[in-house]
Amino acid sequence: MWTDISGGWFLITAVNHSRSTIADVKPSRFAIPLLFTTAAFGQSTPDTPLFSLPYSPSLNPASMDRSVDPCTDFYRYSCSAWINDNPIPPDQSRWDVYAKLEADNERFLWGLLQEASKPAANRSVVETEIGDFFNACMDEAGVERTGSAPLKPSLDEIGALKSKNDLAGYLGRQHLAIYGDHMLFGFDSGQDYADASRVIAFAEAGGLGLPDRDYYTKTDAKSVETRQKYVEHVAKMLELLGESAAQAKTHADMIMDIETQLAKASLTRVEQRDPHNLFHKMKPSQLEGLTPLFRWPDYFASAKVGDLAVINVSEPAFYKALEIQLKARSLDDWKTYLRWHLVHAKAAYLSTPFVNANFDFYSKYLRGIEQMPPRWKRCVRQVDGDLGEALGQVFVAKTFGPDTKQRALTMTKQVESAMEREIQQLPWMSEETKKRAIQKLHMVVNKIGYPDKWRDYSSIKISRDDFYGNVERATIFESRRELNKIGKPVDRTEWQMTPPTVNAYYDPQMNDINFPAGVLQPPLFDPKSDDAPNYGDTGATMGHELTHAFDDEGRQFDGSGNLKDWWTKKDAQEFEQRAKCVSDQYSRYTVVDDIKLNGKLTLGEDLADLGGTLLAYLAWKEATKGQDLQSKDGLTPDQRFFVGMAQWACGSERAEIKRMNAITNPHSPLEDRVNGVVSNMPEFQKAFSCKVGQPMVHEHMCKIW
Repeated sequence: MWTDISGGWFLITAVNHSRSTIADVKPSRFAIPLLFTTAAFGQSTPDTPLFSLPYSPSLNPASMDRSVDPCTDFYRYSCSAWINDNPIPPDQSRWDVYAKLEADNERFLWGLLQEASKPAANRSVVETEIGDFFNACMDEAGVERTGSAPLKPSLDEIGALKSKNDLAGYLGRQHLAIYGDHMLFGFDSGQDYADASRVIAFAEAGGLGLPDRDYYTKTDAKSVETRQKYVEHVAKMLELLGESAAQAKTHADMIMDIETQLAKASLTRVEQRDPHNLFHKMKPSQLEGLTPLFRWPDYFASAKVGDLAVINVSEPAFYKALEIQLKARSLDDWKTYLRWHLVHAKAAYLSTPFVNANFDFYSKYLRGIEQMPPRWKRCVRQVDGDLGEALGQVFVAKTFGPDTKQRALTMTKQVESAMEREIQQLPWMSEETKKRAIQKLHMVVNKIGYPDKWRDYSSIKISRDDFYGNVERATIFESRRELNKIGKPVDRTEWQMTPPTVNAYYDPQMNDINFPAGVLQPPLFDPKSDDAPNYGDTGATMGHELTHAFDDEGRQFDGSGNLKDWWTKKDAQEFEQRAKCVSDQYSRYTVVDDIKLNGKLTLGEDLADLGGTLLAYLAWKEATKGQDLQSKDGLTPDQRFFVGMAQWACGSERAEIKRMNAITNPHSPLEDRVNGVVSNMPEFQKAFSCKVGQPMVHEHMCKIW
């Protein structure tokens, strides 16, 4: 479900959301990041590194606009001044509090990498790894001299294919070097849905160059325009590989036709939200039966995956469509398709013409980003994406002490206690289901700051003057690391985000919640602040991730991470009825122009926002019981909690990214993530004396937990 559709440096994933995501991170198929944002492309600040992280308070009264009635628009009340004072920088698709923190983290990492890149006898092993990688990336002149030459070995290999029988062997090798791109299809490892203690092979849908299958199927004017622009982009990239303009146009049309047929056979994002739709274990012979023209034994041999007893084929209909395309298309067509996806996957690591063309379509046109980030930002992200746990060791040593880790862990446990109390008193859930829910809750693992054991990158050859080669070798290392897991027990200590990441996630198959050190920094987590805004912000984040264990997807997994129905039929119906209230509410919100929010796509995140805020509020009340809390900055303690909750989301988005998010993003727009929540909370309405009939009092309040 998680794909990097822009290649290289221009997509900050998903996950996704601790309210943002990170380049080239491969989360579990159902890992739930707290907030997806493509905002982390930089910051409109001087291009100078930071050598310490700046401080910002967790609640900033200067960000508010008190002329706005909080009962009419709480988001604008809490954030209007911040939005007015923080226009979207030209190298951003959106700009918010999380993006500013990530930008600060990036400038701090820049300072660390500058120092690490200086040859010195006293550099540690990890400093040498990240420093030499960064040095090669920053050698722009060297990258320009190589032009497209790094692609030549792969292009020659494509040219040497003698028949369609050779496709499997080529893809088995090439997939190792383009991990995450899903050229034609995806092949990976993952936890068995039926037995989360073991890792099996996964064959997945793929083959697309646009962000989602809906881009190929929607018939509105903007979608038609986007497909036209995409064909133009593909043609331009093929021209950069040496084709004539006429030939490139013909080939681009053919590529669009192949991808359209594959897209039509792929599941929608809403369909993918049901894990049962992605669970089809087969023997290798059964997969071969779906695609008899594709020589899977050759693929497995060239990918060196060894003997496979079982494969989860996530979308069998996709592979049936792939077989039709393999039969219908000529070898020359497939060679052209492979050339396009090769240059698509590698464009960001090549010379300026390729980088610019890639940026112009995927970042400027699709996301509205006006200006490419400077090279230092791209290189910081590349090091974090490829050597993230080496870079993370240096970051953690400078920014994340044991006191912060303990305080965050304590808050997490308080939120979990609030969840247990809520489950116990639910009027609509039976005792049988409550018992199992609490059992799952007690099995949740809290990961705070950084992994207990660090990843070893010493087998990667890192050169100070070979950027493309470093990226490719690091990519092959990660591909092999993932494929080598097949047939082995799950490593439950592993993290899917790097320590500097401004993000968090819940993984239902691991049944763990994960808070990297990067997100536990001011203003999101502020040791100098009173508890109210800290619980409103980070406490609600923790509650958000915990609620994912019991949202419409997470509730289908048991405490061990197995896809197993532990609900009574009546309780499941009660849950679905209450969840529908939330979906219906959010489906009425307008994203941009006349585009409405897809409440079925955003349901899990909307449930987590609502449940997480309530849990944080209850945990805060319990933690401060008996204390004489005082008003501050003209706000009561309860008001400070809710303003703290809202101010994580202060920000703006370009219209282009709003359109993309309406199709691809499982998170609602920033303002809806605030107003949609508080309008369902009597605790908020009491704090601000809101009355029935006002916009922040939802007519039919939705409540699950």
